[in-house]
Amino acid sequence: MSTFKAPKGTFDLIPPFSATYLAVRDAISAPLRKSGYGYVETPGFEDVNLFARGVGESTDIVTKEMYTLTTKGGSNLALRPEGTASVLRAALEANMHKAGGLPVKLWYSGSYYRYERPQKGRYRHFSQVGAEAIGAEDPALDAELIILADQAYRSLGLREFRILLNSLGDKQCRPVYREALQTFLRGLDLDEETLRRAEINPLRVLDDKREAVQKQLGDAPLLKDYLCEECKAYHEEVRALLTAAGVAFEDDPKLVRGLDYYTRTTFEFVHDGLGSQSAVGGGGRYDGLSEMIGGPALPSVGWALGVDRTVLALEAEGIQLDIPPATSVFAVPLGDEARKVLFGLVTELRKEGVATDFSFGAKGLKAHMKNANRSGARFAVVAGERDLAEGVVQLKDMESGEQQPVALDRLIETVKAKLA
Repeated sequence: MSTFKAPKGTFDLIPPFSATYLAVRDAISAPLRKSGYGYVETPGFEDVNLFARGVGESTDIVTKEMYTLTTKGGSNLALRPEGTASVLRAALEANMHKAGGLPVKLWYSGSYYRYERPQKGRYRHFSQVGAEAIGAEDPALDAELIILADQAYRSLGLREFRILLNSLGDKQCRPVYREALQTFLRGLDLDEETLRRAEINPLRVLDDKREAVQKQLGDAPLLKDYLCEECKAYHEEVRALLTAAGVAFEDDPKLVRGLDYYTRTTFEFVHDGLGSQSAVGGGGRYDGLSEMIGGPALPSVGWALGVDRTVLALEAEGIQLDIPPATSVFAVPLGDEARKVLFGLVTELRKEGVATDFSFGAKGLKAHMKNANRSGARFAVVAGERDLAEGVVQLKDMESGEQQPVALDRLIETVKAKLA
């Protein structure tokens, strides 16, 4: 037993469970890779002000949940709590927006960190796959991203998720709504911290999960009633494109996202089988974020889907992914000469693309075959001194138990044919 354990609110991904996470990441990113999105990877920590400006100083993420540190050189850094600000920073720093061909379409996968109260579906270290389309204001781009996320989830076999959709307006119409909402909130029985938040960003109060707060918000003014004609038309086109693509969604006029940078289109993927932590992913348009962090005006849209919560959604629906075994062939040497010969064959099989492993360290046939069984391999290649003298190895089908001699120089083609 180790002296050390994983920090509170985190967990280790180990085989065979980790294979499901890899499969989920691959499934979420697959539609993106086929749609012009290139991979980007950013550092695990950034200047703390990148998130304070972009995510919002009034958000719980910035005020309560960020892991911050001061370097020996005096720099103030934060472990990244979300991906959008980092990806946009990277694109701006590399001048990708000046290379032509906007939007810049990027996808990413990585770990994120928030100091939250640990519970199922909410961890202090979690993983996401995300996508960002930077530099274009087009309803079709918003619809494309929602459709790609929908395709990703359906490719995994998920069916019991819902897409919630709303518009948060823009810099023209949202200030009018903001004032109306603040006036409403000032008349409620709210604690001082919530009232302070209402003065900084009243939309954040709508996202408050406490029942005592939600009970008072039933008659709160709705943003959809304050949208300007341009925002209404934009939102209607997003809705029409999704409908034409056969993607079902639910209009949710109370949907707001927990980050300050969202404008216009906002959406969330929820799965009712996950209890209180029902959101498995979400995103929206963030037309002003580039300017917030010192860049030019670059209207953009994106999303992030939680890998951890997607795995929980699969469990809730009883879905087991068809994950191929890590090993197809397992080599069992009986004797020193067989050890040398089979080790060489293992290397050659791997070169030919066959997932192959070797029985290391074991002594005796029984111990070797236990290793073969544990590997999950379809075939075992067994050889002793007598087999080698005859120029053969024994190929055993681990499912049927059938065994046949195969000439050494024909092993690779025989194995590949049987696995085809």
